[in-house]
Amino acid sequence: MKCIKVVKETKDQSIGTIRRVADTEADVKVSTGVWAFCPKSEWKLATRKPKTDQATDQVKPQSKKQLRKQKAEA
Repeated sequence: MKCIKVVKETKDQSIGTIRRVADTEADVKVSTGVWAFCPKSEWKLATRKPKTDQATDQVKPQSKKQLRKQKAEA
């Protein structure tokens, strides 16, 4: 399996479209000049949702020292 990306726009394909296809199919499409090989990591970024860190979404409990320090600064 190889990842290919559209580099020339056609009426069926828009620039930037990324697909993962079999090796033989990828070689044929790249030879046309409309497609080019791209890294698998680029395909992963395009097809998967980014993971959200739950730790950053939650408010961390603060210690009494940190609360006192914040009050003193304010």
